[in-house]
Amino acid sequence: MAVGLGPLPTLHPVPGFELGIASAGIKRPGRKDVVVMRCAEGSSVAGVFTLNAFCAAPVILSKQRVQGTVRYLLTNTGNANAGTGAPGLAAAERTCAKLAELTGVPAESVLPFSTGVIGEPLPVEKIEGALQAALDNLSENHWAEAATGIMTTDTLPKGASRQFQHEGVTVTVTGISKGAGMIRPNMATMLGYIATDARVAPAVLKDLMLDGANKSFNRITIDGDTSTNDCCMLIATGKANLPEVTEASGALFEALKKAVFEVCMDVAQAIVRDGEGATKFVTVQVNGGGNHQECLDVGYAVAHSPLIKTALFASDPNWGRILAAVGRAGVPELDVSLIDVYLDNVCIASKGGRSPSYTEAQGSAVMAQEEITIRIELGRGQCSETIWTTDLSHEYVKINAEYRT
Repeated sequence: MAVGLGPLPTLHPVPGFELGIASAGIKRPGRKDVVVMRCAEGSSVAGVFTLNAFCAAPVILSKQRVQGTVRYLLTNTGNANAGTGAPGLAAAERTCAKLAELTGVPAESVLPFSTGVIGEPLPVEKIEGALQAALDNLSENHWAEAATGIMTTDTLPKGASRQFQHEGVTVTVTGISKGAGMIRPNMATMLGYIATDARVAPAVLKDLMLDGANKSFNRITIDGDTSTNDCCMLIATGKANLPEVTEASGALFEALKKAVFEVCMDVAQAIVRDGEGATKFVTVQVNGGGNHQECLDVGYAVAHSPLIKTALFASDPNWGRILAAVGRAGVPELDVSLIDVYLDNVCIASKGGRSPSYTEAQGSAVMAQEEITIRIELGRGQCSETIWTTDLSHEYVKINAEYRT
């Protein structure tokens, strides 16, 4: 059951960006599993992609093509088209070519995205057969339907939207994401799509996507597994009647950056809240680092520890496991006598051992909550980082043990 994740909020349409959904029946007859997105002519598109060496065929193509003119994004669920070698690349190219044929654009203007089981051939004919229905379904109002169409083991669709005024003109930023397992983004998330009607120069848009991903999607983890298919795209259609953003400065850029970052954060945290089998939403905050990397090393050591994650599931304030994770994070010359560790505002460890004021009842009360913050004060410097993660439950094991059955 998703932790603190309710129905989708209002997802404002983005002028110049349309979404269409159809059923190819890739894994289940009748399931809406193909999503086509159309970008208005002249749109700028930027993306961030997985660093997994076994990246999927659609990732390879999208990384190549995002540098050019992009008109369509094609997503299928139920099959990752990863670990499929040259035939997988040919299959991805074929689905793009079919969509290009139906729409009259060059095949290089179509970016493919896939998510699902790794290592199985892409059912090209099924996807091709659903494309016209998806095109017929295109609408600027279909964000919610698309959020459902890109789901795999997700239990709920994920989306966020922001609007702001600049010189009397309303600017919209709307995004959706999917992901619940195989989540430790090494760039973005399983899949994410964010669009705005602002006009943004490609170089500025690329940096905005990178910065937004680094503070949101690149700070979440469920199970420490970086997917073969991670992609997150940012599209700027330019339909808002405002000057083009050509520099990373000024009132319009700052307002747009704030909106993009907030949407990124909402849809990234929604992935954690809907983590496979998750019963807890956990914030790991590391302060006082000598640099940002050591803060991240400590944060991920805690967030990835199976012993800590199972203790979270059991609501067991086994604080010794947290100390052990901090100690093995690889921070050079770590002085444990300077470190304080908190569960929410309860100090559980100080100066290398149990805090004198700590009681088991205090720790148990915090661990019983659905949302918990583990705060680690390193006492080494001024840097801080925050990571969001989940507990590890029986249900996570069950979901992944039965994933292909």
